[in-house]
Amino acid sequence: MTEATDEQPHRRPGGAGRVTRRIALGLASVLALGATGYAYVTKDRLQNNVSTTDVLTPRPGEPPAPSANDGGTDILLVGSDARTDAQGNALPPKMLKSLRTEEKAGVNTDTIILLRFPRNGGRPSGISIPRDSWVTVPGRGPSKINSAYGVAKAAAENEQRARGEHDQAKLERDSDAAGRRVLLQAVQDLTQVRVDHYAEVNLLGFYLLTEALGGVQVCLNHATTDKDSGANFTRGVQTVSGGEALSFVRQRKNLPNGDLDRIKRQQTFLTSALRKVLSAGTLTDPGTLNNLMDAVHRSIVLDEGLDVLDFARQLKGLASGDLNFTTIPVVTANGRSPDGQSIVEVDPDQVRKFVAGLAGRAPSGGGGAAGAPVGQMDSGVPGLPCVD
Repeated sequence: MTEATDEQPHRRPGGAGRVTRRIALGLASVLALGATGYAYVTKDRLQNNVSTTDVLTPRPGEPPAPSANDGGTDILLVGSDARTDAQGNALPPKMLKSLRTEEKAGVNTDTIILLRFPRNGGRPSGISIPRDSWVTVPGRGPSKINSAYGVAKAAAENEQRARGEHDQAKLERDSDAAGRRVLLQAVQDLTQVRVDHYAEVNLLGFYLLTEALGGVQVCLNHATTDKDSGANFTRGVQTVSGGEALSFVRQRKNLPNGDLDRIKRQQTFLTSALRKVLSAGTLTDPGTLNNLMDAVHRSIVLDEGLDVLDFARQLKGLASGDLNFTTIPVVTANGRSPDGQSIVEVDPDQVRKFVAGLAGRAPSGGGGAAGAPVGQMDSGVPGLPCVD
């Protein structure tokens, strides 16, 4: 099977510049519809709508994966700011404007969350990796982790063009696959856990999700604005959707802790969106359900072995509070790279001990709890913490 075929919507055997500081949120929320929507969505229909990719198999010359005996089952959730849909088709200028993003070359993966499900039955964790974490990227060396995907994608696309490939959608699909593998390898190198499954949502999916749901509730401790992200929010509980929701999860300026506060927003938004997907009535409306299915088709990419409904059942833990959100330990969020870039400094040894501890393999002290509730304000809504 060719890489291009891997990137097309695929039915598995077995039947029944900034905009993405963003998410995996849309991905997890859309997939959660399968956890309770059995009367309205068959497994075949859901899986037939999902594009797949062979991202877990190392190619010749690529680094081998860590040992599978790492204490847990691990799913990498990635938010991509790709200007294409899941099939590699370019988004029209009108849609890019709605997404509040400029059209430019390259892809960043500014939302990276590793879901750990301990094999000993312990509490699962959602571990955020800051976008500016300074790590070793395979084939490139020290770099920000959010650049891994885009740099590898650009190199793969250039190679294919040099070989005479001119089909732009195919170029996008195949080069995306190369970018995903390098990002996955960078995460595995940093954490020393084997990624068992991969799931990605692009910015279009995030937009479509929030529109289909009629918005998602959030709560802020303080009013805030930011012209770069388009954020303009009042204090307290409010409902955001579409471009407004993108602004909420991408804002970094005017936040006390910059990227770390943005991670808190991403984590609380994901939980709130999942609760709404799973709430009574959301999945009984045919129009809402069809819109969610459209979001799946246009914006979600999974590895070939990830069972959509099994994944959805696991994600119910996010909505119920069974999953603990946290962030890898950082040395400083205000570091500088040797070439002068603003970076998040991390100690790989500390990160590996922390991640191992979340599966019961070693002491877990030292990790940042970016998802912990902020006590400055009570939203008055059960399960909805207020954030900065």
